[in-house]
Amino acid sequence: MKTVLITGCSSGFGVEIARYFLARDWRVIATMRTPRDDVFAASDRLLILPLDVTDAQSIRAAVDAAGPIDVLVNNAGIGFLNAVEGTPMDTAREIFETNTLGTIAMTQAVLPQFRERREGVVVNVTSTVTCRPLHLLSVYTASKSAVNAFSESLALELEQFNVRVRVVLPGRAPSTRFGENARSRMQSGFPEPYGALVEQIFANWEKETTVTHAADVAEAVWLAATDSSSPFNIPAGEDAVEWYNARGLR
Repeated sequence: MKTVLITGCSSGFGVEIARYFLARDWRVIATMRTPRDDVFAASDRLLILPLDVTDAQSIRAAVDAAGPIDVLVNNAGIGFLNAVEGTPMDTAREIFETNTLGTIAMTQAVLPQFRERREGVVVNVTSTVTCRPLHLLSVYTASKSAVNAFSESLALELEQFNVRVRVVLPGRAPSTRFGENARSRMQSGFPEPYGALVEQIFANWEKETTVTHAADVAEAVWLAATDSSSPFNIPAGEDAVEWYNARGLR
């Protein structure tokens, strides 16, 4: 029986990814900052562990408790939406600590076992906002773009050990807590000079009909984890595929 460790399983993509692997008879290590018993149905193949990807001690404890794993899914992340002028540097650091450095730290923690066994898969969940510039998402996009670049170099380093790296790029997913996370960090709102732009952007989003569903992301992560012939970058969601395919046309 193979084992997957998934970060950020309290809601959204993480929950659906964990359920997808459980339904296919994998052992699942579902991690979250504050463990909850009401997220998943009971299963003898499920282990829920506390994990803060910004805390080195928390990472060590979770990896030790998980034992040997076959796949690491770096899904934990926080959303943010604002103009650069409305982004406190403390908030920018928080975004990078979780989205970028948290991914690097988790990967670093599991690589020794992958390297020694000469097998394993790292799946990093980023975003198709990295495929084109978008208003109000500069800091968030930068944090995810850094993971894309990290993943490309990491893949080269790990080829010699038969360890694969893949990147899953979801599109806009209104059903997740991205918006809630973003709003919680916008204590002072948008800078007044950007008010008209903000209204226009939100109005445009409301008109968009193609979105990404959590199930799309779960399917893409499964492909990345189980198919050695899968592409390095895997867009997840109808809008994600459109954005990804058009990325070189702007």
